[in-house]
Amino acid sequence: MNPDGITKKKVMLYPLWLRLWHWSNALMFTLLLLSGISLHFSDPDAPVIGFATARVLHNVCGLFLTMGFVWFIVANWLSDNLRHYRPVRQNFVARLLKQADFYARGIFLGQSHPFPATWGQKFNPLQQMTYLLIMYLVLPVIIVTGFMLWVPEWAPEQILGMDGLWPAAVLHYLVGVALAVFFVGHVYLVTIGKTMTSQIEKMLSGWEEIRIDKENDHERR
Repeated sequence: MNPDGITKKKVMLYPLWLRLWHWSNALMFTLLLLSGISLHFSDPDAPVIGFATARVLHNVCGLFLTMGFVWFIVANWLSDNLRHYRPVRQNFVARLLKQADFYARGIFLGQSHPFPATWGQKFNPLQQMTYLLIMYLVLPVIIVTGFMLWVPEWAPEQILGMDGLWPAAVLHYLVGVALAVFFVGHVYLVTIGKTMTSQIEKMLSGWEEIRIDKENDHERR
């Protein structure tokens, strides 16, 4: 322990169910992205993936992604992992801006991470806001619109005076682009841990080294 009362300890922050969901979700999304790009942009004479194959792959992966999403919501609710998604309201905006400044500038100046992982909160404010939006807003939208496109009978006949399927298709595409941007950013941020592979290692093992101080002694496990 340091003189200031700060010590570090490895704890299990990423349980097995979460790691299995994370990696299967990453695989499904990668296949959905590749098949979606092929369906929308490939040259018919030289597709990245044949249209029929891409269509089946997209539908099947979408179904597995949906099953994984339901599993995540249920397991997250029943486990203590849900605590990491509860925002700390006090000074949230200021903390959010501080984290954004670290990613934009501080990390290149060798500054310390402003919000290191703790037992009570493994996400920094920016991660927390992003994951909340992705898991509880963006993914439900792309899943619902995806099922509408897969089974057109499920789509409303009209939305805002237009054929119900057309707005669903546009929204599905736009949300897909947003998720692709998030995916690229997520992969980039994976490389800026203590080492280029340290973030991957913790999502494989489940263990992460956290800081424990006297003020947060309840975090000891």
